[in-house]
Amino acid sequence: MKKLSRQLQVNKPAAIFFGIALAAIVVVGAIASLRDFGPEEAEATGSAYAPRQAVEFAVVAPAAPASADSAEVTESAGGEMMMFSGSPEALTSSVTAVKVSRTVARQESGGGAVFHSGASSFQSAGTKARSGTSVATRVPAATTFRDYLRTRTVSAADDAVSTFSLDTDRTSFQLALNWINTGYAVEPDSVRAEEWINAFDYRYAQPLRGDSFAISSAIIEHPLNHGRYLARLAFQAPEVADNTPLNVTLVMDASGSMGDGNRVAIARAAAESIRRSLGEDDRIAVVQFSTDVLDGLTVEHAHPDSRAVRRSLEALRPHNSTNVQAGLDLGVTIADHARWERPNAHNYVILFSDGVANVNATDPFGILESVGRGASDNPLRLITIGVGVENFNDYLLEQLAQHGNGWYRYLSDVDQAKATFQRDNWLAISVPFADQTRAQITWDDQVVNSWRLIGYENRITSDESFVQDRREFAEIPAGSATTAFFEIDLHRPPAGPGERLGEVELRWVTPISGDSNRQHAPILANRLGERDFDNAMLRFGAIVALASDRYSSLWNVQSGDRAVGEELSALRDELGYLEPHLGQLGAFRDFSTVLGHLVSLQPEPAAGRSGYSR
Repeated sequence: MKKLSRQLQVNKPAAIFFGIALAAIVVVGAIASLRDFGPEEAEATGSAYAPRQAVEFAVVAPAAPASADSAEVTESAGGEMMMFSGSPEALTSSVTAVKVSRTVARQESGGGAVFHSGASSFQSAGTKARSGTSVATRVPAATTFRDYLRTRTVSAADDAVSTFSLDTDRTSFQLALNWINTGYAVEPDSVRAEEWINAFDYRYAQPLRGDSFAISSAIIEHPLNHGRYLARLAFQAPEVADNTPLNVTLVMDASGSMGDGNRVAIARAAAESIRRSLGEDDRIAVVQFSTDVLDGLTVEHAHPDSRAVRRSLEALRPHNSTNVQAGLDLGVTIADHARWERPNAHNYVILFSDGVANVNATDPFGILESVGRGASDNPLRLITIGVGVENFNDYLLEQLAQHGNGWYRYLSDVDQAKATFQRDNWLAISVPFADQTRAQITWDDQVVNSWRLIGYENRITSDESFVQDRREFAEIPAGSATTAFFEIDLHRPPAGPGERLGEVELRWVTPISGDSNRQHAPILANRLGERDFDNAMLRFGAIVALASDRYSSLWNVQSGDRAVGEELSALRDELGYLEPHLGQLGAFRDFSTVLGHLVSLQPEPAAGRSGYSR
């Protein structure tokens, strides 16, 4: 979805007049909105939105702050929304209007569902999103996401290079499953295509060497655009036996909003699973925060079986406001002290929160600036664990992890919390193979006419930064894989499986030692066997990529788009062809449920001829 922004200069009298008119519209809109929200939802919406600053309700892309005499108008195919400056008090009445028009406040990627035999842990999603014969179209109140602009198609003759950080987050897909399970629709701004793609295990071959990635490429015909292709690039990290001890600092949100639902129980279960997974040589610390740090529950690094650690976790309770900065300030200080005492250990700071910071610094970059950058060698790795449905700030947690040299997971229930952080799982994702990992693809413009990267919008970086070791580039755990899909248009059909489409280069930093590494591989027009399991997985990944990409283009849940609906329906049909090959897998059934839900939200395709060319 292409969005254009421009600044409109107005004088103060005009602004006052506009404000009065807006207030009248807001009152009418607020009354109308009560017909769509029950008493519980209306109360939750009001209490959550009133204290927030103006920018929290209006960010759709990085932009300079509006002046007192200007407003920024954002245009899109789905509608438009005004951005206002001024005091929080002046904006209180406008919150409801934004809520009605956008459904969700918009801001500025735990193990995802993976392929396995038997039922998926998310299979309970089923069709609970349906109420009678109608599909749920509400989204949780006071949820905060960033609407990243989708990537565009690029002429290879003009620019043949794509540079981006690899991503192993899976949270966006988990969140969609949980919303459907809870009876909500999937908010388009919550969809980050790369996290949906990487939520699944495609069973790539392991590298031949333990110090490099296995890089593979494959292409298939585009299921939606005849004559075009999808190219898949896969990066498989090796399994590494690593007995390096761990320093783990748990930073636990004990604010009042954690009292909603079972958030405290989920956070406590995950923290307790981490504690039990640690060995004799590992150390763990606990920090709890609310309006400020709860000093009586702070425990500096101790043995995992320490009575003080266990008592602190048992004492986790919801209190007052949410001062994420205070909690991370102390957590990082304690973790940094342990890092210098035990320099040969991996160092993790793990934040459990709903992300609704409302005291001190409340944006991720302000919080990160406060806690400091730390040393570039053997860095502190900030992991964020999100819990909750309503009153949840995805943007804060995702950006803290991305720029804190860590990763982001979402937990929907206690069982998932225990499973994600059981010993084998936790130790697998706590052993980093590569820090600051990024990829640069250079297409051969004699073969490739145009290209477009699907997803990774907030991971794309300048071509010049590729040679720089930067902390916001991704950490890749040992044994994990990252997948990227490109939509490509070729000058002619590929001559054979060995035809070279371009080249990919990876760069990364070895953990603890800080050594820089690089690796090259050709991008080949490989085709996989029609009945091959790998081919089914390739086709499945392509469907996941396109479905998430197309759905994320919508303005909001209510702004259905017939063209998007037709593409989603076509992808659902394609998915049906894979049922004999993958239908026994829980994750396949989960995605089938999600895709069916996305299709049901769109307008019915027009009968007969559409008027569009084929």
